[in-house]
Amino acid sequence: MYAELRCQSSCRLPDHLNYVWYKNQQKKKEGASYRDNFYSTDRVSCAVKGHEDFRSPSMLVWSQIDFGVSYTSTEICAFRGSTVDINSTYTYPSRWKNLDTTVHETFWFIQESNGIYFYPMTDPEYSGRVENLCENNKCTLRISNLRESDSAVYKFRFTTNQPGGSVAGSTGVTLSVTDPQLQVHVRRSTANPSSTWTELTCHSRCQLPDHLSYVWYNNNKPVGRKKYFHLRHFNAEDSYHCAIEGQERFPSPTVYAPKPPSVSVSPSGEIMEGSSVNLTCSSDANPAANYTWYKEDEDSRKVSGPIFTITNITAEHGGKYQCEAQNTLGRSKATLHLTVGAEPEVMTLERIQRHWKSVIIMNIIRYTLVVVLVPVLVWTLWTRMKKTLSLKSEVNEAVEMIELDNCPEYDDIDTAAQTEDTEEQEDLV
Repeated sequence: MYAELRCQSSCRLPDHLNYVWYKNQQKKKEGASYRDNFYSTDRVSCAVKGHEDFRSPSMLVWSQIDFGVSYTSTEICAFRGSTVDINSTYTYPSRWKNLDTTVHETFWFIQESNGIYFYPMTDPEYSGRVENLCENNKCTLRISNLRESDSAVYKFRFTTNQPGGSVAGSTGVTLSVTDPQLQVHVRRSTANPSSTWTELTCHSRCQLPDHLSYVWYNNNKPVGRKKYFHLRHFNAEDSYHCAIEGQERFPSPTVYAPKPPSVSVSPSGEIMEGSSVNLTCSSDANPAANYTWYKEDEDSRKVSGPIFTITNITAEHGGKYQCEAQNTLGRSKATLHLTVGAEPEVMTLERIQRHWKSVIIMNIIRYTLVVVLVPVLVWTLWTRMKKTLSLKSEVNEAVEMIELDNCPEYDDIDTAAQTEDTEEQEDLV
């Protein structure tokens, strides 16, 4: 079947945007619309160029001659307790094989893997929670108060008065009942410096119904109830998050500008010339921050990224370094001072050779002095001792001679004593 498709969004998008089209997961063309022949197994999706990660749900176009069923989306996720609309469109020829065509019945069903069919309109599990709303060849299956057990593949079928005129979509719509999984997308306009603004969008990876209401919070206080929230100025201390009205227990993560970064040097301690260091910067931010390092008194940036590595560091690398953390909501800076010490003296081969040469020379001098001076010293001491002994002997002899010459009475005393002894011996006889 030949058809023309257009990519649309419930968001208010600028007119100049371009679109990328995918057929069966393969990129086909760029443009606002897509014309092609489509078959029963073809899946088609689109995305805004530059944001290809956020494609539209794939759409299945099913045709059988002029009988066909198409679905607005083949994949829908919704959250517990909410209401979901599953949309289909069916076509048929007004007259075929000479017979006017009339529609007898339209209904939705679920086919299990074992071939068993379930019909939500009559299943007790869906009692009071399901409606089939049909008008102008469009039928919508509306399920309210969703449960996780409602997750299934829903198919639409219609029957006509034509022979073999029962037609159903071959693939159906996959419904997943889960949490909203909200995210805040940030878009900032700086085209006109005099009127900059920031737009926050409450987004879900699920395809949520258009009629939902949203709640915006600034620093946890409600401030708006639209899917989009525009800011003329974003304060550094502000934070924003969103939720779906009635489902506030499933809020989006909070977005905020970078907090003052934390900076550090590794390894810590004294940094010597010739070594390597890592300067690390980290900041609490959502969306995640981008980092840029600058050196004081230098205009150009040094490096982009949270870690700045300096190898073979010299004294010129010393000084103040500044880390800037930035995201779409703001920026913040921090500074650290890097001190580089002098390189420790390294004993090169030449220095080692000079050192040992001087040691050898000094040892030779010492040994020479020992060999020369020790004999001289011994001879000198021996000579002095010899002179001392000779002088002492001479002195003793002189003393004895003096004593004999100066005391002659000692001889008379000895003679008298000997005479007395002899006389005493004679008297005794």
